Amino acid sequence: MTESTEQAPPVPLTAPRDGVPPVLTAPDEFADAAERLAAGTGPVALDTERASGYRYSQRAYLVQIKRTGSGSFLIDPIEHPDALAPVIDALDGPEWILHAADQDLPCLRELGFRAATLFDTELAGRLLNFPKVNLAAMVAEFLNLGLAKGHGAADWSRRPLPADWLNYAALDVEVLVELREAIDDALVRAGRQTWAAEEFAAVLARPPAAPRADRWRRTSQIHNLRTARQLAVVRELWTAREELAQRRDIAPGRVLPDSAIVTAATANPTDAHALTKLPVFGGPRQRRQADLWMRAIARAQELPDAELPPKKAPHVGPPPYNRWDQRNPDAAARAGAIRPVIHEVAEEIGLPQENLIAPDLVRTLCWDGLADGQTVDAWLTEHGARPWQRALIVAPITNALSGV
Repeated sequence: MTESTEQAPPVPLTAPRDGVPPVLTAPDEFADAAERLAAGTGPVALDTERASGYRYSQRAYLVQIKRTGSGSFLIDPIEHPDALAPVIDALDGPEWILHAADQDLPCLRELGFRAATLFDTELAGRLLNFPKVNLAAMVAEFLNLGLAKGHGAADWSRRPLPADWLNYAALDVEVLVELREAIDDALVRAGRQTWAAEEFAAVLARPPAAPRADRWRRTSQIHNLRTARQLAVVRELWTAREELAQRRDIAPGRVLPDSAIVTAATANPTDAHALTKLPVFGGPRQRRQADLWMRAIARAQELPDAELPPKKAPHVGPPPYNRWDQRNPDAAARAGAIRPVIHEVAEEIGLPQENLIAPDLVRTLCWDGLADGQTVDAWLTEHGARPWQRALIVAPITNALSGV
């Protein structure tokens, strides 16, 4: 259900209308900002800038805020995070407007910020079935404005922050309030305002994701390795790198690239001299860390065979669908009945299937089936499906299962 229509080219929005606000760094500046924010009206637009790719942590290095009647604010939370309490209190109550809230909520919560209600402009765009839901695309679609972009992947831990970066950061909240109103109107016209409200509430209530098991197995190019001993070298080097990166707050890839880890696992050096002859390890920085990396490799070399990692990662949850016929024929039959009706409903209403119902939820339902006497609605409720989703899919799934 796309709202897209022919319109004039977007009007460039290259700077905030009232100019780039100063960066606030001191407790008295935070207190003044809190007073102004509390005196404003309506929802609050927020965004954060992190230093992914540069730092180990995902902390916010800049918080951007805008509220009608208050103006815009750029807050540096690094030097005085404990002095943010007045700002936190001022924002505890008004609706927050975020674009891709899952990215910003964790680091805002780390600082102590609390959201009562939320409007996620990216998620709303998905519910309206827009093909592009990045901020620039949504602003162009709904407001016919072209945002100046270009510094999202920068090192925001840098100080002082360059003027063009601050301009970019301020623009991220410049028109979020207007965008929220335009998108909300579209949701009302589409009859999906309730859907959005339920999704936003679910985002706020969602607990932090559990850490992935065996994260070292996500090392790039690990699939080129053939032996369990090589995998053990990767695991030990990855762990040593992770500990050093966390201690120094540096992105792991900047401590030691994945390619170097896999190269070392393939070459299996027996001493630091052999290690430093390998690509990357011969550089000045890595030569200083050679003993650390060699100790990790030695640990892997000395492991008994029984303690080597399995060549294939332990599988969590149901296997891929293409293995179900042999592993669980009943589940395969359920999948053959349920998956087509999910696709049909999504196509009929114009919605990405993953927003109609989470793919992992479909997989689990097909694999496990219903308990004796359990209804589809009860199962979906227990597993977190929202009311609007259940209203659309309970009957089709129930009918599909009745024929299995």
